[in-house]
Amino acid sequence: MDITIQPGKLCGTVAAIPSKSQAHRLLICAALADKETTLLCPQTNQDIEATAECLRALGADIRTTEAGYCVTPVSGIPKSAVLDCRESGSTLRFMLPIVGALGVDATFLMEGRLPQRPLSPLWEEMERMGCALTRPTENTIRCCGQLKNGEYAIDGSVSSQFITGLLFALSLLKDSSLTVTGKVESKPYIDMTKQALALFGAPQYHSPGKIAVEGDWSNGAFWLAAKALGSNISVTGLSPDSAQGDRAVAVILPQLQAGCPTVSAADIPDLVPILSVVAACYHGAVFTDIQRLRLKESDRVASTIAMIQQLGGKAEANGNTLTVYGTGLTGGTVDSVNDHRIAMAAAIASTVCKAPVTILGARCVNKSYPRFWEEFNRLGGHI
Repeated sequence: MDITIQPGKLCGTVAAIPSKSQAHRLLICAALADKETTLLCPQTNQDIEATAECLRALGADIRTTEAGYCVTPVSGIPKSAVLDCRESGSTLRFMLPIVGALGVDATFLMEGRLPQRPLSPLWEEMERMGCALTRPTENTIRCCGQLKNGEYAIDGSVSSQFITGLLFALSLLKDSSLTVTGKVESKPYIDMTKQALALFGAPQYHSPGKIAVEGDWSNGAFWLAAKALGSNISVTGLSPDSAQGDRAVAVILPQLQAGCPTVSAADIPDLVPILSVVAACYHGAVFTDIQRLRLKESDRVASTIAMIQQLGGKAEANGNTLTVYGTGLTGGTVDSVNDHRIAMAAAIASTVCKAPVTILGARCVNKSYPRFWEEFNRLGGHI
């Protein structure tokens, strides 16, 4: 689906959608708990659904309700299972160690760019501790065997998702520990995992009964950016006390408006596309620690630069930095390269452009925010 947006400001109030990051973690904890859990998550997306479907494959009964999910824990762990991760990196990296801990002979299905995204050093650590992993085809992974108790170690510089997956696995194994070496990337996401485990009392996993998924700062950032660019927007449902790393957007946006800051992307890789749009419309910015952006749904260094250039701005990368110049944006045609955050960032850019903005592959927002275009229209967007 390709769309064209006419220039114009947005106006109105928008409620933050449920946090995708927290929903993944709470669904997993609920599936491992001792009794039924009601998870209040009124909006879902393809990534959250992928995790729910994988948990169903392991024996959890997860029913979709108007309010969210009703989760009956896993009972009778299957000997083998097929887990469809779609394009969700979180789902694959969380579930892989979990099936290893449970001893399930599991085949993982992958779509889109997910087969190209890294699994090392998680792969090697799981093999060292008892599992056998293979790639039967380009789009599948098979995990056999069972993880053993013991001392685990992993480099934290590649993905915090590896650490989260191992934390879930180790909660199912007795007398086991995890040592994280190197520089830890996206530490706030690890903190979210620890909070979820604590909420359910892992390793005993006692269900709290009913729990609400908090508002998502990552997707709320697009509306907050629209406000920073002159739209009369209010965003509700975002907790200032959240452990979400992307809560930093509330601090970074005023900095972009005030001057030309240097922003580390180490803990906020998902924010870089929309922050680049804001930077281009003010005084520019230099984003450092961008190496992991190349490993996302797209190479987000390349796709962010392309988006800014396609909209009439200027951006370039040099080594581990991305520089966006404060040249302003005029409009044009943006290829989303199937990356939801590029598509949504380009949409918000249309609020300051003089010419229309055409977005190729706009349906990719379904990955994290299926109602984005509906909300954009409701707020006065001209699609």
